[in-house]
Amino acid sequence: MSWDFATDPEFQEKLDWARAFVDEQLIPLEPIMGDFTEAQWHAVQEPLKQQVKDQGLWACHLEKELGGQGFGQLALAQMNLVTGRCPFAQEIFGNMAPDSGNSELLAEGGTPAQKERWLWPNLRGEIRSAFAITEPFVASTDPTQITSTAVLDGDEWVINGRKWMITNASRADFIIFMLVTEPDAPVYQRCSMIIVEKGTPGMHIPRDIPTMHHPHSEYGAIGNHAEVLLEDVRVPKDHLIGERGQGFVLSQVRLGPGRIHHATRWLAEAERAFDMLCERTRSRTSFGKGYEKHQLIQQYIAESRIELEMAKLLTLRAAWKMDGAGHRAARADIAMAKVNNAKVLYNVIDRALQVHGSLGYSCDMPLEMMYRSARMAPLVDGANEVHLVTIAREELKRYEAVEGWPSEHIPSRREASLRRFAHLLEAGA
Repeated sequence: MSWDFATDPEFQEKLDWARAFVDEQLIPLEPIMGDFTEAQWHAVQEPLKQQVKDQGLWACHLEKELGGQGFGQLALAQMNLVTGRCPFAQEIFGNMAPDSGNSELLAEGGTPAQKERWLWPNLRGEIRSAFAITEPFVASTDPTQITSTAVLDGDEWVINGRKWMITNASRADFIIFMLVTEPDAPVYQRCSMIIVEKGTPGMHIPRDIPTMHHPHSEYGAIGNHAEVLLEDVRVPKDHLIGERGQGFVLSQVRLGPGRIHHATRWLAEAERAFDMLCERTRSRTSFGKGYEKHQLIQQYIAESRIELEMAKLLTLRAAWKMDGAGHRAARADIAMAKVNNAKVLYNVIDRALQVHGSLGYSCDMPLEMMYRSARMAPLVDGANEVHLVTIAREELKRYEAVEGWPSEHIPSRREASLRRFAHLLEAGA
């Protein structure tokens, strides 16, 4: 029997180093990030990235032939439970979205020439990427409604459409677009993935969209979400990733890992909010006694810890299953982690903010920003409602319909038991 909740001691040392590195070197940079010029911030990052590489933790989820460590999703999940405490830590550790998912997609479906042109420079951090699937005028929870098209004209794709809320599009050197190329094919075989490089004529990025997370977004800033217009954009035929009509298959290569990455980072952020909650509780008094002696605040702390621990187990199990059985087999597990952790993130931040009172509501604490950004969690990488459908469908596959009385109907079960065990009743008589 194999059942172990312990981390390998050697990897635990790496996690301990990462925790100290994030808390002592990255988080202290947060209050002055806005003071750096882009060139200064790049200069700050490079030695930090080198420290990560020296520890053998750069892009730890990718296979070694892709420049990673080959540790897999379970190791990355444990890393994200640490690095998710700081908003820009993923950049320093080489697994920032959307580049991390795009690298997995190109590794799976890209040609040697595509990998040379886009994958390797992206993994080295020399260029940035974006992934464009969401559109403004159709329900993004149903990607079969995508309307943006690519039509082959000789040796070029001609692309038209509009994409929306595309992370890092205004900053990206190349964007991977999900586009309808086979309009008459079965619904899940209509889309393909095609790369469009920055500066391609006909591709316009008019704005970064203000959001609850970034209400005053500066155009071109990392983490922004852009609107992208495609008007007779022409790209070479060889910018197609994989085969025609394979877009939905390829999308699962990046979306499954992307969801588990988000889910674990949310828990790390929630842990940081929990730290603030507990520190505040130990530091304040009201009505003649410390906060820690108020039963309601004790309940806040206890419920938060219970939710966090349950969420960690659920998430690590999903990552473990991904490594052992593959993304498809872990589909429902990933969905459960994504849905649950979005709720846990919001709950813990909300309690921490409440205990901080007006200070928590102010911009003097990170909690107000964390609270605003947490509202995004039930929306990104598929709305939670869609994932709930996935979970329900997977569960229902294990059951069969019955005619007549339910299988647990007591009178029916009694009759069957009397027939089966009649010899025991007769012997007892």
